[in-house]
Amino acid sequence: MNEPMADPILFAFGLHAHQPEGNFGHVFEEHLRDVYEPFLHRAAEGGFLPLTLHISGPLLDWLEQTNARYLDLVGELAGAGKLELLLAGYYEPILPSLPRADRLQQILWMKETLRARFGVEATGLWLTERVWEPDLAADLADAGVEYVLVDDRHFVASGFPREALHTPFRTEAEGKSLGVFAIDENLRYMIPFQPPEETATYLKGLRAKGHRLAVVADDIEKFGGWPGTREWVYEKGWLDSFTQVMRGLEEDGQIKLATFSQALAEVGSGGLAYLPSASYREMEEWSLPPEAFSRISELKTTLGPERFERGDSPLIRGSHWRNFLVKYPEANRMHKKMMALSDLCRSRGDPEVPRRLIGKAQCNDAYWHGVFGGLYLRHLRDTVWQNLAAAERELRRGETLGWEEWDLDLDGQKEIWIHSSEFSALVSPHRGGAVEEMTRFRGGKNLANTLTRRREAYHESHTSEEGEWEGVNEPGENTASPEGPGSTEAQDKGGGTPSIHDIEENLQFGELPPVDLDTRALFLERVLAAKTSRDDYSAGRFIPIRSWTDTTLEVVKVVGIASHDEEEDAEGRIIGPSLCIHLSAPSPGSMTKSLCFDSGGTLQVDLAWDPSAFPPDAIFSSEISLGTETEIGTSPPAEEWRSPIATFSKSERGFDENVQGESVLLRWPIAAGGARVTIRGIDPLPDS
Repeated sequence: MNEPMADPILFAFGLHAHQPEGNFGHVFEEHLRDVYEPFLHRAAEGGFLPLTLHISGPLLDWLEQTNARYLDLVGELAGAGKLELLLAGYYEPILPSLPRADRLQQILWMKETLRARFGVEATGLWLTERVWEPDLAADLADAGVEYVLVDDRHFVASGFPREALHTPFRTEAEGKSLGVFAIDENLRYMIPFQPPEETATYLKGLRAKGHRLAVVADDIEKFGGWPGTREWVYEKGWLDSFTQVMRGLEEDGQIKLATFSQALAEVGSGGLAYLPSASYREMEEWSLPPEAFSRISELKTTLGPERFERGDSPLIRGSHWRNFLVKYPEANRMHKKMMALSDLCRSRGDPEVPRRLIGKAQCNDAYWHGVFGGLYLRHLRDTVWQNLAAAERELRRGETLGWEEWDLDLDGQKEIWIHSSEFSALVSPHRGGAVEEMTRFRGGKNLANTLTRRREAYHESHTSEEGEWEGVNEPGENTASPEGPGSTEAQDKGGGTPSIHDIEENLQFGELPPVDLDTRALFLERVLAAKTSRDDYSAGRFIPIRSWTDTTLEVVKVVGIASHDEEEDAEGRIIGPSLCIHLSAPSPGSMTKSLCFDSGGTLQVDLAWDPSAFPPDAIFSSEISLGTETEIGTSPPAEEWRSPIATFSKSERGFDENVQGESVLLRWPIAAGGARVTIRGIDPLPDS
């Protein structure tokens, strides 16, 4: 056995386990079976302890209900000092995207749960998606957090050399200090994708240079949940080999496994660091619009992989996480509705039930999109809207029909927010009077929760020359090329196993998928040429004669109506007191649009237009993009063109085709001059 050279280097090894609110039960079960249980058991059996672990609130809740024995094991290891548990926002929100009071509440929920379930006082924080903004330091300090984990690129983007980052640092905001650890990108990409000996060589190299600390922390799902990793990590023995190699280094005095709290106490501070708004490299690139993403991809090619990946990449950056709210209006609607309800909740005494529901709606996964489905996964968006609906229902119990004019989505244009004890809706006059949200509290469904078909940068970068779809799969399938680094042959040669980003490079499909002319909503009005075919419309291959989808309509008046006469009710009855918004479009081809809501959630839309302003064979249309089924009535009867709204997105499995909802195109001859559409609501709920 070699003689130890000096003190061993501390090796802080952190893991993050998470499943989002609303994910399928079988996904939880598969990850427990394939990742969470085998990793912790084998690490304990192999003596690879202590470790640091974060388990997100949604996963904690599911485990408590279905498999408490796993949490019992976590508690035993934590009680024995072999496992340090990390804080985070309980429902795994992007902390900078929340109001300060909500950030503190989310961390407090996690702190209280870890104390009650495991008897520990956690002081370190796993930062969701490593999304950092400078003002977080004060909030985390106020929440009792002593240290946080970020990527080393956060430091390098501020000019720090990577070789100086193998020590904890301090940062501050408002005079409140916080410890900061830099996660080593080399180790993050090495583990578990390369043979254990490479990690051993790297750690010994750090020690030889006089460094006292090595830090890695990443998703535990990559140890069996990502494509190809279960076979590599467990069946082919990577984890058993890794624990043996690390134990050998410990016995040799080369390394010492440590928790982050131990490292913070034993390793001297590297000094003060002020970090920019940042996340990991891929996240910053994913948040770019397609054109900018293409430019940065070209720059990568020009610089070359070695210089970009290990040298200049933190200085050549994409955007920050909040840009997803610009890139995807659907995400912004959820986010701003959540913010509005959070404010409403606090103004009404912050009752616990709606506060928890709003907290669940803050779960990050449905708000963004990268290599994971995220926003493109309809069931995750449905869950956000269901939680928001349940929260708003609690907050509006007993309310009558009301409205307010407010720039709810903070885009500089005012919307009209209509609400009662039964529903909540948002009308956007600057988008031609489109209804961007129509949530019925019974059932928790937002009728407008669908997704616009838009161009993503990877559509073009992964398009083949053959012109046929390739790599579009059902959920659960993997489309990595058999000849690529993900192949069994490559693993058998000892070259490791691919990361998701390696697999991503091998994905390919054919012709570009269709894109929509406008962001989808309920009631988008256009005049179409008679020659526009059903197929061309469905594929977005048409140019309207006139469109009001981006026209600002004048709000003529908003008026409450006690009742309608029987003749008017006969063809489109509105039950009970109602509220009507009367809108008018400027010439040419002037149009008027009236939207009348009743307290139970029925919506009646009256449209009128000038037939003489258009060709006599033209078609007046109103498109309703539905995220859930509902009853639609028209007068005079409209011709209906119905088609699925299907998107093609990248995921860890390959390219997925997901049906996001249904487009219902209502068509009338231009000569009709007017039409009425009724979307039926529900009977009012009894008081409870």
